[in-house]
Amino acid sequence: MTNPLLETWNTPFGLPPFDLIEDAHFAPAIETGMAEGLAEVEAVANAPEAATFENTIEGLMRTGAVLDRVLGVFYNLAGSDSTEKREEIMREFSPKLAAHSAAIYGNRALFARVEAVWQARESLDLTPEQARVLMLTHRGFVRAGAALEGDAAARMKEIKGRLATLGTTFGQNLLADERDWQRALSEAELEGMPQFVVDAVRAAGEERGADGPLLTLSRSVIVPFLQFCPNRSLREEAWRAWVARGENGGTTDNRNVAAEILVLRQERAQLLGYDDFASYKLETEMAKTPDAVRGLLMDVWHPAKAQAEADAALLEERMVADGVNGPLQAWDWRYYSEARRREEFALNEAELKPYLQLDRMIEAAFSCASRLFGLEFRALDVPLYHKDARAWEVTRNGKHVAVFIGDYFARASKRSGAWCSAMRTQRKFPDVQAPVVVNVCNFAKGDPALLSYDDARTLFHEFGHALHQMLSDVAYDMISGTSVARDFVELPSQLYEHWLEVPAVLQEFATHADTGESMPQEMLDKVLAAATYDMGFQTVEYVASALVDLTFHEGAPPADPMAEQARVLADLGMPESIVMRHATPHFAHVFTGDGYSSGYYSYMWSEVMDADAFEAFEEADGAFDPAMAQKLERFILSAGGSEEADVLYQKFRGRMPGVEALLKGRGLAA
Repeated sequence: MTNPLLETWNTPFGLPPFDLIEDAHFAPAIETGMAEGLAEVEAVANAPEAATFENTIEGLMRTGAVLDRVLGVFYNLAGSDSTEKREEIMREFSPKLAAHSAAIYGNRALFARVEAVWQARESLDLTPEQARVLMLTHRGFVRAGAALEGDAAARMKEIKGRLATLGTTFGQNLLADERDWQRALSEAELEGMPQFVVDAVRAAGEERGADGPLLTLSRSVIVPFLQFCPNRSLREEAWRAWVARGENGGTTDNRNVAAEILVLRQERAQLLGYDDFASYKLETEMAKTPDAVRGLLMDVWHPAKAQAEADAALLEERMVADGVNGPLQAWDWRYYSEARRREEFALNEAELKPYLQLDRMIEAAFSCASRLFGLEFRALDVPLYHKDARAWEVTRNGKHVAVFIGDYFARASKRSGAWCSAMRTQRKFPDVQAPVVVNVCNFAKGDPALLSYDDARTLFHEFGHALHQMLSDVAYDMISGTSVARDFVELPSQLYEHWLEVPAVLQEFATHADTGESMPQEMLDKVLAAATYDMGFQTVEYVASALVDLTFHEGAPPADPMAEQARVLADLGMPESIVMRHATPHFAHVFTGDGYSSGYYSYMWSEVMDADAFEAFEEADGAFDPAMAQKLERFILSAGGSEEADVLYQKFRGRMPGVEALLKGRGLAA
């Protein structure tokens, strides 16, 4: 059987031949990629010549090309269009791939050569980028346990394999709970809700082959439902299903999975000589220490909690006026908050959404990138992995820059949330390679598809990540694009959200789905005035999650994570009518991998910078100031991880920011 994953891709822009790839191709391709990769690594490790940067560090970068190419396709499909077979492959190969990585980082001969180059670094005539890559390579080996010996090295290998299995299990359990829960809705239960919510549940039913409308746990369906459903008992039923993901008992329950992950992370950190996992993880981030993270979060927590409690009192008054006795509950917040927003800002989501068409918001994101960075976008007619996905060639001055793929609609086979990934990253070594970048979202389908303002912000956010990948201009893919500190990676994405709020952008692209007319100035003013509405609620649910994540990884791991979660929230004085944005059993950021473990705070850390960075544009000649755009590209978007994050930011802004701009931007400043 020929395997298209292992053949040369004679396709437009070297895209994967999605029309030829079948699930049966992945396992043999991954096996081949691992075998070839290890053989290539062995050749580098056992080279007879003395170790040099060229034959060892660059030599390593020449290895694993087949595996990287295969996994670039597989991981994208596993998250965005899962099948039983793909989930089975994920379960089978997660521990194998962890063992593969451990075999590379545990190769004593290879580490000896890396160490030799590191020790000779002062005598080598390295470029700044090469020096950075050498440091990161050496540090990566040490932090992976390359210096461990004997039982410690063997145990580290076991831990990594088990963590890989557990992370896969956590994610698949969560996807199963999100996919399997659904609630058929009668026509009577749809009464009182705006048409766009009705359309969303009808589309969800159609997507799942149901006879009528379905309420699902897709965020783009459940959140508007909680905002607009006048039936309180039905809101409670939906809310309880939403927050119970991962803790429903049975085979998909994630509570014990999370507990074991925390224990193994702590052991891993201690094997490497750290007191706890948070200390290990944060050492390479901008924050550096748990104390620095906690300091930022608490600086924001106090004003956010005060605002949320004041808002809760107002919402409870509305609820009582409706004849509902008892305290405001979590399933009441969004409903009464939406009613308050309609009254205070005369802003009705049902009237706003027709102006936020998905296609027009995509155009808006592209237009801003064109004005800022000279990028142009041309739709491509090429085979992709799903009928809902679409692709564009990105060029500048007629020169190819990247391929951008957008996959915007919710479906049962897609994990929840929104993300950006790269099937192929930018590099110049060992060959010149243009990136293939994917944005994945979970918007409700419609004809046309209409977004909430939060959805539109998500679209801009993920496109900010895409720009970080597409505008990367470095030699080595190890430091390309978003390969930066975790608490820096959200800067480009969160910064790009600000362009959605530029009045001229909304005036041009927020056009009514039926009439084509631009958003009225009065509505535009209301949208911008309400930009920080309900920010106490949003900040509290986020910061609570970040503080629980941090606490989990400081000191000894909790025997019962759910009890520890409850303790942390009680100590914070968590408002009773607000819950964590991500409770432990469905906290995918933290438990499906190490990416955001001890690092969920990073959105807030980056927000301190993004608020300050956009102020730089405002202080210049406005949102599209060409000089500031040039500096943003040069020092942030194109630089990747070529220097420390704080160095890059200071080159862009001239200084590091304080928390004041963030509080001001969220409407929480005193």
